[in-house]
Amino acid sequence: MHLCIGEIAMALRKIRLELARTAEFPEGSSTRGYEFVAPLTDDGHLDAQDWRAQRSTCGVHRFWAGEDDAYGHLVHHRGDHWAFHYDDMSDKEEEEPIFRFDHHRFVVGEYVSITEHDGVQRTFRVAEVLPIP
Repeated sequence: MHLCIGEIAMALRKIRLELARTAEFPEGSSTRGYEFVAPLTDDGHLDAQDWRAQRSTCGVHRFWAGEDDAYGHLVHHRGDHWAFHYDDMSDKEEEEPIFRFDHHRFVVGEYVSITEHDGVQRTFRVAEVLPIP
């Protein structure tokens, strides 16, 4: 995986999201999703304060079978709005906003909705949460 990770605090985790069940993928898909690095609180919520201190280490990797992988960063905007911003994007409007990301617990089995670059909101299952060694 191509995430830039420098010095990291203990709260940083690598989180893997996989496409949840859809009409097209009734069992979901492990070949479509995201891996990203983010600071989490002890109960699994995003930690905005730690993110501000470590934002350059909070990379994202989007993988989607049949498409080129995309790399970028987790970004945070006023009002607790989170998004994935990719290195090849220049506009904020092209970011992938994440619905209520600040309210989600990142523990295996939970679900997250992301409005992807094609404008479609898709649901992803938290497949893995690992501490960064």
